[in-house]
Amino acid sequence: QVQLVESGGGSVEAGGSLKLSCTMSGHTWSSYCVVWFRQGPGKEREGVAAIDSDASVDYAESVKGRFTVSQGDDMNILYLEMNNLKPEDTAMYYCAAEGYPVSTMIPPTHRWGQGTQVTVSS
Repeated sequence: QVQLVESGGGSVEAGGSLKLSCTMSGHTWSSYCVVWFRQGPGKEREGVAAIDSDASVDYAESVKGRFTVSQGDDMNILYLEMNNLKPEDTAMYYCAAEGYPVSTMIPPTHRWGQGTQVTVSS
């Protein structure tokens, strides 16, 4: 059973930093793409950063220069380092993965984590 588990959320003051982790388990993917999403109170869910197993990355304009997405030495752990946090970054943060099996005859798998809360006070 493929699982994604986020951790590292918390409460910080504006200008502070947090580092979120997304741990993937139970898969046999040959490659993947992981996207960090967030959903703030009264807001739509938005993608903030993405990374694939080749370490290609992409960021939403709102977080460029402040957030960094990376892989751990264990490629099953992905990180989202968030610096210079702003109150508008307050949200539940989720990691979501699309995993590709070795065989192209098998469709990709999609999984979401349960989320971790980030609260930034002014």
